[in-house]
Amino acid sequence: MSGWHIAQLNVGRIIAPTDSPQLAEFMAALDEINARAEATPGFIWRLQSDSGNATDIRVSEDPSFLVNMSVWATIESLFDFVYRSAHTAVMARRRQWFEKPTAAYQVLWWVPAGHVPGVREALDRLEHLRRHGPTPHAFTFNRRYPPPGELGAAQDMKPEPYCAGWR
Repeated sequence: MSGWHIAQLNVGRIIAPTDSPQLAEFMAALDEINARAEATPGFIWRLQSDSGNATDIRVSEDPSFLVNMSVWATIESLFDFVYRSAHTAVMARRRQWFEKPTAAYQVLWWVPAGHVPGVREALDRLEHLRRHGPTPHAFTFNRRYPPPGELGAAQDMKPEPYCAGWR
């Protein structure tokens, strides 16, 4: 058993307020998707407020900037949830609800088992990825690194192209 878990952050700017008709389908899907995440083998933790999701957690002065964070036992369990579950269909529709990003919007990093990362830690990892590209400190599914202390080169987990990129 590894002494490491995988943390993930993804960010985005919504195109309208969370209570608007434009975001109604997205907001309606959150409870089900979050419940599916929590029921997925390998799920450990996710960022949420009293509302049960993270859409009302403000991490900047921009009310349109949303964050999503979670921790998983393995990178494979996270990958399977993101790209091989009901989550995939919702993620593929993100263009309807979020602005096209101009920089990296998802980051992965290893955390010691039992560590719950804070939002500042996660945003720092995303900034590192944006400045330096994928490294063992902050990486993506397209260029994932093994946990600290394990040998191995970066690998491409081959995420679904229609979900991994923006057109």
